[in-house]
Amino acid sequence: MWRNRKTWESPGHPWQKDRIEEERQLLKQYGLKNKREIWKASTIARRIRFYVRYLNAKKAAGVDVSKEEEKFKNRLIKLRLLNKNSDIGEALNITVKEILERRLQTIVFRKGLAKTIKQARQLIVHRHIVIGDKVISSPGYLVKVDEEDKIVYNPYSNIDKEKLLNQNINKEENKESTVQEVNQPSQ
Repeated sequence: MWRNRKTWESPGHPWQKDRIEEERQLLKQYGLKNKREIWKASTIARRIRFYVRYLNAKKAAGVDVSKEEEKFKNRLIKLRLLNKNSDIGEALNITVKEILERRLQTIVFRKGLAKTIKQARQLIVHRHIVIGDKVISSPGYLVKVDEEDKIVYNPYSNIDKEKLLNQNINKEENKESTVQEVNQPSQ
């Protein structure tokens, strides 16, 4: 029987006020379910930085790592964590927020397919979102650059897409009219 490897590392010290506040803000901003999702993103960023340092150390020792470096750079470019013309050393600056921005949940919300980040998570988990012709039900899926344009509602889903989009438009109009009423002085 195979045992699944743990995909995250928890913080070394459990009660650091600054870290806890930062995690709470990230939970709210990205609509995450629990802190483990932040720790997963943090672990991904940490492993990327570790591998870049490993490649730099091998290069300093005189080993030819150009193929490995190019392969890893292409992988980061596919995830839009690095630009095409940037150096592999810039991968040392990858942050947790950059990883969280590449999650399917965040991209669905940013594209306007959901009115809130929490609703984006619900649409994904309930299988109302597809990438191309593939249903993805994991909100933590890291979206590649070429998949961004293919994110749409599931055509076989029973959700009323027009109603959902109209609700988004109506809510925005209501917010704008409320803001205008508040800005006008009362007579």
